[in-house]
Amino acid sequence: MVIAQTNGAPRIAMMSVHTCPLATLGGKETGGMNVYVRELARELGNRGLPVDVFTRSQDARINRISRRLGNDVRVIHLPAGPEEPYNKNEIFNHLPQFVAGVRQFADAEGISYDVLHSHYWLSGLAAKALRETWGAPVVHMFHTLAELKNRVATSAAELEPELRSSCEGEIMQEADVLIAATTLEREQMRTYYGADPSKIQIVPPGVDLDLFRPLPCESSRAAVGIPLDHHMILFVGRIQPIKGIDTLIRAMAELARKRPHLKGKMCLSIIGGAGDPATDGELARLQTLERELGIDDVVTFLGSRAQETLVNYYNAASMVVVPSHYESFGMVALEAMACGTPVIASDVGGLSLNVADGFNGYLVPKGDVDALAYKMELMLEHEQLRAQLGTQACQWAQRFSWQTIADETLNIYAKAANGHGEAFLPYMSTGRGGAVQLPVVERECP
Repeated sequence: MVIAQTNGAPRIAMMSVHTCPLATLGGKETGGMNVYVRELARELGNRGLPVDVFTRSQDARINRISRRLGNDVRVIHLPAGPEEPYNKNEIFNHLPQFVAGVRQFADAEGISYDVLHSHYWLSGLAAKALRETWGAPVVHMFHTLAELKNRVATSAAELEPELRSSCEGEIMQEADVLIAATTLEREQMRTYYGADPSKIQIVPPGVDLDLFRPLPCESSRAAVGIPLDHHMILFVGRIQPIKGIDTLIRAMAELARKRPHLKGKMCLSIIGGAGDPATDGELARLQTLERELGIDDVVTFLGSRAQETLVNYYNAASMVVVPSHYESFGMVALEAMACGTPVIASDVGGLSLNVADGFNGYLVPKGDVDALAYKMELMLEHEQLRAQLGTQACQWAQRFSWQTIADETLNIYAKAANGHGEAFLPYMSTGRGGAVQLPVVERECP
């Protein structure tokens, strides 16, 4: 392999085939992975590393190349099947067109790549097909695993196709390096897919600590339209059965029944989805449920929100609830904690490791309405407890800066780069800046 340098810097190609890192969050196929690809690419670009992020074009009218993430980062939209929103599993049939498009783009630019960093199984297949083009190693992250999702599916419609599961196993065998978000995910990859633990590296997602930070509660509540003396319970994520939103709605109804004096002073805000029940079956189901439980005056579906506005919602909330049946990591929980907002989460996946029960929030069994309602009540009734959990949550989140995550990722690139790893070393910042400065958390909400 020959290092393909620009101003002395090695080049990185990221693959995010089925979803664009620039897309608005909360849609059917947009979530934590989009944030991960976007923020890691931005941080690497800020250090002078040229990064090209290849994604499938979903709109022929937009510019093929975007530099919204910085001068050294290009998001490149390539045709692969219809240029419109499309069933992600059907994209498999158009991967040869996508791979050919990447090659054509690189040939036209006269460039090659030193690392192929792929995200999700479709991207892993594309990277594998491109590896021999430049002799570049494939570093792959799955973000979610089909075998784990299928184990918590409650209907046939929620099952991931066998094709995905078998392709994930193939990628685990053939990728040069696998990145897991947690030690638990590494063990799941070994147990359910037979992955070699020696080539699995642990790198968690990060959080933008410049964006997600404690803000005065009064101004945040004013920004999102919540009275200062009210409690907002917040959910952020995709509107899908696996997210467990029905458990949260039932817990809200139970809390309103047990503590009727709170009903007029609390609300549940749900951020995510397109906000149109006519085209979203899960949204329609949840809205029917809230009406049946008699709390439709307490629950509000807000649809998608731009990420830069989420900081006000997190700071305005008394708590953030993540009731998922499965999460490989749980970036929403981390964003909330960085804002000094305590989290109640299902005791599953990465949430089990990142929410320290009784320290920065609480863990409850997935699907347990009574346990969730009890913890929500506990937080609402005890202001001092809520404040202490929030302060400790904010301090916990400081270790997950994107600067730290980028350093850990560059270390992996360097080890994978077939004897040319020294080219990545000047772009690592480990050790700069001294000790982490813990933020002061000032929360005056009731």
